[in-house]
Formats: sequence, structure tokens, C-alpha cells
Amino acid sequence: MSATTPIHLERPDGKGLAAGTLGLWGSTVIGLASTAPVYSLVATLGYVVLAVGAQAPIAFIIAFVPMLLIAFAYRELNNAVPDCGTTFTWGTKAFGPWVGWMGGWGVAVAGMVVLANLAQIASVYFWSLIGFDLENNDWRIVLVAVLFIAAMTWVSWRGVEIGERIQNVLLGIQYLALAIFVVAALWQFFAGTAPNPTPFEMEWLNPFAFTSWPGFTESILLALFIYWGWDTCLALNEETKDPKKIPGRAALLTTVILLVTYVGVTIAAMMYAGLGAEGTGLGNEANADDFFLAIKDGLLGPFGWVLVVAVVLSAISSTQTTILPTARGTLAMGVYRALPAKFKDVHPTYKTPSFSTIVMGVVAIAYYIGMTLISDDILQDSILSLGLAIAFYYAITGFACAWYFRKDLTRSAREFFFKGLFPVLGAAMLTWAFVQSAIDMYDVDYGYTVLLGIGGTFVIGIGALAFGLVLMFVWYLFPRSKRFFRGESLNRDTQVMVPDEPGLIRSIDGGI
Repeated sequence: MSATTPIHLERPDGKGLAAGTLGLWGSTVIGLASTAPVYSLVATLGYVVLAVGAQAPIAFIIAFVPMLLIAFAYRELNNAVPDCGTTFTWGTKAFGPWVGWMGGWGVAVAGMVVLANLAQIASVYFWSLIGFDLENNDWRIVLVAVLFIAAMTWVSWRGVEIGERIQNVLLGIQYLALAIFVVAALWQFFAGTAPNPTPFEMEWLNPFAFTSWPGFTESILLALFIYWGWDTCLALNEETKDPKKIPGRAALLTTVILLVTYVGVTIAAMMYAGLGAEGTGLGNEANADDFFLAIKDGLLGPFGWVLVVAVVLSAISSTQTTILPTARGTLAMGVYRALPAKFKDVHPTYKTPSFSTIVMGVVAIAYYIGMTLISDDILQDSILSLGLAIAFYYAITGFACAWYFRKDLTRSAREFFFKGLFPVLGAAMLTWAFVQSAIDMYDVDYGYTVLLGIGGTFVIGIGALAFGLVLMFVWYLFPRSKRFFRGESLNRDTQVMVPDEPGLIRSIDGGI
């Protein structure tokens, strides 16, 4: 093996990404699109109501708290270290190469698994829209899902600007559909034509009204999932007009918009359909996995297809934005020698992480096809296990923030709260979520499969993280990895490779 090529930290263009491409609006749009708000509500709302009934709105509010606290950690770390490696870079600077590498792996695992799910959902709804009700493992579902992943990989490879333009349109359609849903639901409620008009009660927002601890924990874990994805705007920090300020502000703005969206839509749905266990009621188990399909015809009549289109576009939109943070995370890992140097390749024209983006798309397609061929149930269990990877790397980020800034915490009240207390509280909540999820997933009745005599979801979720340990040790054996694992290529004092202030604003939102 030849000696490791030195990293030139003085490069004015940083890692070579397209600096100055995104403003606050573009960053926020991408953060919102990554969460797939329409799809997230469709996939989660029914199950949250089954778990806690009328306390669904307050469950979404409580789940928002750790997300907000971790968003503060992202903001503070980004202000000091605006690096596209996010959790990987920050975890390495705070705790060393081993923790940082696993944090980066957590981001990659979450992205890979959710890509398979999003593409499949987009394909299922696409075929449903044109009148075909197909099984998840039907070859037509698989083919279109693969085409969706390939298309969104191309968009991500082609450049952030084209992706931003597409996301503006797709997100606009999603929120238009949600607005139509809320207006139609409330209109029918006040007109008395809703199937089960249920007046709003302040008890729906009472955090002390939960009657079941298992139901409470299940609802919070479900609600945590629908907020995930806002951190994508932090992974694009080097491509914004002001890398130290805009991404952090976009992250906070994204989480607040999501809170208002989820709580507002939930309350409107409850007022329209009620909590009954029959018909279109939110308590009907038959509707739990897709509430919109159950009510679309009664709510919108011949225009019910609008909600189906919104779900398709939501899944497609999130497919593209999910590729972005993972590709940039592995780009950073390649730059600092935590992965082979090929991962640091940036397209000379489009200024995107070319190799990392293509690898992400190829791996996601291979994973999706492989899991589908083996068993669609295993694929569904891998999706259910997603919360473990999410809680894992978010918690690392929160703890890393407090430890990285530990010497600053006594300087002022602001430093103590925003750099120390809030991130630690958020990380502690997510650590609890990780442990509680793992305990629940261990049960053989959790999920769709049983592997090794225990819950298949537990085996897949913990196994995916453990597989990261194996890959890390394999890379450790290569001579080119030594600078990273010895703490030479990236440590607390390393000046991260970020671009100088761009002189040209290229964003279609004007860098606003």
C-alpha cells in the first residue's frame, strides 16, 4: 500500500461542493421534504390513535420536544463546525474516531433502509392511482420502485439546484393537499356532514391524560419517526450562502413547521372521523396503515385522487432528499480517511459527491431487491427497526454537543442551556427511546418475523448497527485508515474542510 495522500486543509473550495447554492428557504424546503410529511402522517397517524386514542395530538407535541432539543445541538455544532459530515465529524471531534465512525454509519443505515420503504410506497400508490391493486413483492411494484430510486439518485447527482427546484414544486403540492384535507374535514364537521363529527376538546392536549404506559411509549416512538429527516438541511451546510447560520436556523424552522402540520392535521382528522373502531373512525384497525385511502372518497368525492397523488409525491420527494445527507456524510468520511478515498470524489461540473451518491443509489436498490426477494416481511421489519438507527445517531449528536463545548458551559446562561443542558436532555430522551424500542422489538410478537427465536425487528435493527462495527474494524486493517483511527486526519483541533465565503449567490431563492 502506498502512503496516505495528505489532506490539504487550505483548499478555498473546501471539499469541492457547490458553495452558496441554498438560502434559508431552500434549506428549509429540503428539510421538510426529507420528512415526507404527507406519507409520514399516512403511515403513522392511525397507529398513534390506536395506541393512545384522543391523546394523539399531545403525543406528537411530546415527541417534538427531543427533536427540538437535538435541533439546538445541531445548530450550535454547525455554528462552530459547519461540516457536511455532521454526526460523523462532530462525534469524532468530541469522542474520537470510533464513536464518530459509528455515528456516520447510523446515518447511512437509516438512509438506506428508508429509501427502500419510500420507493416501495411510491410505487404501490402509483399503481393504485392507475387502478392496480398489487402485492408489495409484485415485479411491477419492484420495477417502478427501482426506477424511482434510480431517477432520484440521478437528480441528486445532477446538482443541488435542480433538486431544490423539484423539491419546491413537490413540497408545494404536498402542503396544498394537506390544506385541502384540513379545510374539507373542518367544513364537513361544521356542516354536520362528517361521518362522525367530534368536537375539539382541550383534553386532547393534556399530557397527563394518558391511561396506558405501554400505549404512551408506543405513541412517542411512532411520533419520533415522523419528525426524522429535518437534519438533511445540516448535511447541506457547505452548500448554503452562510454555512454557519442558515442550516441551524433552517433546522429549527423545519421542526416547528412540522409540529404545526402534524398537530393541525391530526386534530382536523379527529374532528372529521372521530375515534370509533368502525367505518372511517381513526380507531378502526383496518384503516391504521393508511387513513387517507379510507376517507378520501367520502371527504373529497371524485377528487379523492388528490390525496393519493400527494402520498406518491411525498415518497418520491423524500427519496431524493434522503440520498443527500448520506452521500455527503460518506463524502466527509472519505475526505478524513474514515472510508476509502474514492468516496471524496466530487463531480467537476455539478459539484456533488458523485461517487458517494451513486453508491448510495446502487446500495439502496440492491438492498430493496434483496429484501423483497428474500421476504417482504423482513423488509417491513427492517423499516420498523429504523427508529433504532435514528435514535442512535441523534443521541450521539446531543452528547457530542455537550462534551465538545464542555469548557464553554459556565461562560453564560445561554451557553449552559443551548450547548449543554438542552442537547443532553434531548440525547437522554432518545437514548431512552433506543432502549425502550430495543426491548419492545425483542418480543416475538413485535413485527412480522421471528429470527433466532426472538423478534426479527430486534435482530435486524441491532444487527445493522453491529454490522457497522464489523465494517469499521475491516477498514481499520487497511493502511490508508491509520491517520483517521490515530486521530491525525480529524480531531478536535482539525480545521475542517469547508469553503470560503462564496462570492456568487446561485440559489434560485436568492440566498434568502
